[in-house]
Formats: sequence, C-alpha cells, structure tokens
Amino acid sequence: MGLFGSGNENLLPHLARIERKLDTLLASLGLSSGGPPAAAGDPRMHEVHSLAAAGRKIEAIKLYREVTGLGLKEAKDAVDAM
Repeated sequence: MGLFGSGNENLLPHLARIERKLDTLLASLGLSSGGPPAAAGDPRMHEVHSLAAAGRKIEAIKLYREVTGLGLKEAKDAVDAM
C-alpha cells in the first residue's frame, strides 16, 4: 500500500489540495507557477533567443541563467527548447 492508498482514486484529492496550497504560497510571494517571473518582461530575453537561434547556446544559457536565476540544467533545457 502506497502513501495515498492502492489506487489513483485516492490520489487526486490529495494532489488537488497540494496544488492549492502551492498556488497560495506562490501568490503570497508574488510569484506565479508559469516560470521565473523575471524572465517574462526582461528585455535580455530577446538576446537569449537570438543567441540560441544563432547556435551560440553556451552564451544563451549563461544569459538565461543570469536573467532567471535558474540552475544550469533548467537553463539548458529552456534554451534547447527555443
């Protein structure tokens, strides 16, 4: 028997409660679950996209990390997805 019981029917209410708590916590911090808040309006993101498109991924990753504050793996994954 797992943490939430043997079936998925018990899992959904628990996950919904956890998501509500997380949303409340993020809102109280002035954040959203849609990604790093600094990245959305930062003018340097255009440069990140340009660097990625030009194949200069290492520079794009470095700048993306600077803009967002994310770790190396998360920044690499984001630049690779561009």
